[in-house]
Amino acid sequence: MNEDRRIVIAADSGISIKSINDISEAVGACFGAAGLIITEDELAPELFDLQSGLAGELFQKFTNYDLRLAIVVPDVGKYGERLIELASEHATHRTVRVFDTIDSAQKWMSGR
Repeated sequence: MNEDRRIVIAADSGISIKSINDISEAVGACFGAAGLIITEDELAPELFDLQSGLAGELFQKFTNYDLRLAIVVPDVGKYGERLIELASEHATHRTVRVFDTIDSAQKWMSGR
């Protein structure tokens, strides 16, 4: 990953994903950037209920556009076993990963 490309921080850019309609706007904000770092505060609670389909739609859209997405959740365990499994499955994913700190997400984004 090119370290010269800017990293979009959702909180600093006014980006939140509270519904499926917000995903396209988030994707659009990331074109030409290293990717998007978003915390659980900017995400709808439904995203953590995997049956809602919101997480799947978000992950698929970023994967389709080959954009990096770092979701920062300090304690994935509070959302249950399924989210722990999802985070584990994506630990080495090329475009979508879950991190416990913004710092670790930034290191991945910048290729360090």
